[in-house]
Amino acid sequence: MPTPVERAIVAVWRLESARLIGGLVRRVGDLDLAEDLAQHALLQALERWPEAGIPDNPGAWLMTTARNHGIDQLRRRTLRDRKHAAVLAELEGPRAPDLAAAVDDAVGDDLLRLILVACHPLVPPEGRVALTLRLLGGLTTAEIARAFLVPEPTVAQRIVRAKRTLAEARVPFEVPRGAELAARLASVLAVIYLIFNEGYAATRGDDWLRPGLCDDALRLARVLVALVPTVAEAHGLLALLELQASRFAARTRADGTPVPLLDQHRGRWDQAQIRRGLDALARAEALAAPLGPYTLQAAIAACHGRARTPEATDWARIAALYDALAQATPSPVIDLNRAMAIAMAEGPAAGLALLADLRGQLDGYPWLPAAEGELLARLGDAEAARAAFRRAAALTQNAAERAALLARATPPPTTDDTPTHT
Repeated sequence: MPTPVERAIVAVWRLESARLIGGLVRRVGDLDLAEDLAQHALLQALERWPEAGIPDNPGAWLMTTARNHGIDQLRRRTLRDRKHAAVLAELEGPRAPDLAAAVDDAVGDDLLRLILVACHPLVPPEGRVALTLRLLGGLTTAEIARAFLVPEPTVAQRIVRAKRTLAEARVPFEVPRGAELAARLASVLAVIYLIFNEGYAATRGDDWLRPGLCDDALRLARVLVALVPTVAEAHGLLALLELQASRFAARTRADGTPVPLLDQHRGRWDQAQIRRGLDALARAEALAAPLGPYTLQAAIAACHGRARTPEATDWARIAALYDALAQATPSPVIDLNRAMAIAMAEGPAAGLALLADLRGQLDGYPWLPAAEGELLARLGDAEAARAAFRRAAALTQNAAERAALLARATPPPTTDDTPTHT
């Protein structure tokens, strides 16, 4: 059982590890070395803080400890080449007047550099996610493996391959400018979005929600907005995540099964988080013309967040926003959501006609038959609806989701005076 000090150290590490590694990368230009030095500082904290107490500025203590260990390491070597000499000179550089200055120097650029490196487009998406959570989320390999329900060696291999890819490509540890920065930021936004989505509706396993992943994604989105305050889509993504996360308390029943959006108790939605999401959306809309895909999705979520009841929702506006989103990023999943919005605005028959066009494009995607089941049920075709829910249940890999779909596929109990036909 961890002691209170050990728990505090873990919390400090979660908060400070990204700043620490980012600052070390700037100094040593080597991701593996920076992480090794940071891990050494963490071990020193675990050894010393239980007796000496947690320092007033734990982040600065970790940075100083890591930097000094790096100097000692390089001094013990022979400094065979100029690179080592340059690194040593950089590490020893001008001494900061105090510990706080040692960690706060250029911290914005350090974090942005680290985010851009971890999410580099050369690295496969699964590698970007693992490396981002490791470097910026402060998660261990085991924690990442548990979060995504994959074997720990698989996560370790993804991180190693990601680092190898960056090293072989000689990716510079610097913040790019202009068009290159815009291209790299698109990858960063996509990674944060992927992390959040896996926590918001897990693709596999027993639990439908994994709040820890959503918290990590929200924290990363907030950090990114602070680093690139003039990038509209950074605000749009943050708005989307805040608005979606506001529904957490209403999204599952006591047994963990999902509650559909229209059945959720809106009084349980987090109004403070909705306000934060709407504020971020306003900033994104003020910066962008036309709106980007994350801002458009946030605008859709805002329509739900502003509506006190499902009936008060502006479904026509949601359908129009999905039209714009489909033009910005064509996708059959977007078309599915557009069809459901049209079904709410114009009736279930109109939505079903649009869903029929998606067959063959979304084979294996459980939410197509689930959507068909929902609209068939509204049309009164109970048996066809149950068959659609059974198809959807067979496709999902998430146990909670499967249980909810099978419940929809089960006929209601009958009594002696209740007809068995539908």
